[in-house]
Amino acid sequence: MRCPRCLAPDTRVLDSRPTEEGMAVRRRRECQACGERFTTYEKVEVTPLLVIKKDGRREAFDRDKVLRGMLTACEKRPVELERLQAIAAEIERELQSRYDKEVESRVIGEMVMERLRHLDQVAYVRFASVYRQFKDLETFRRELDRLLGGDEPAPAPRSAGEASSDPVGDRQAPAAAAGGSAGPVQAGDGHPAAGIVRGTSPVGPR
Repeated sequence: MRCPRCLAPDTRVLDSRPTEEGMAVRRRRECQACGERFTTYEKVEVTPLLVIKKDGRREAFDRDKVLRGMLTACEKRPVELERLQAIAAEIERELQSRYDKEVESRVIGEMVMERLRHLDQVAYVRFASVYRQFKDLETFRRELDRLLGGDEPAPAPRSAGEASSDPVGDRQAPAAAAGGSAGPVQAGDGHPAAGIVRGTSPVGPR
């Protein structure tokens, strides 16, 4: 493999180790000419999975897009990047095992929500407020009550006014939970989830 710095063809492997739960191999290499060290990854080539958008369009599944959606939801939260990368890889593997060629975007959104729900409640609320597109404060309160009460979240609505066409990547999750800026809706002072919405919740990662 050529060196990315000087393009010399002679490089040697310093270290190899499995990553992504054994689905990839990470290698550290060193250029014999200039001494540059760099990392490469070896992965199994899989058949591309197509994501069916709500409007019927299809696009190739992009794990990085899933990761970006979670990173936005987890902004300023005590969640490690490596954990989110592992979740994105886990979602990709599950999709590849469950679906041969195509999957609806809402399925991916539900998978992300389920994992964020157990990882970090603030990140979950942020993601859910974009994905579910709560149309009023009462709907938002009910979802927070389910979260704080430990109940399973309600299924995502499928009507045009209540569900995002693409729950990951295309939209920016509101920063109400961490940055202090207003999100789509806010819990009142008397509601037990007011701290979550305003960014003062002590809730940490799962």
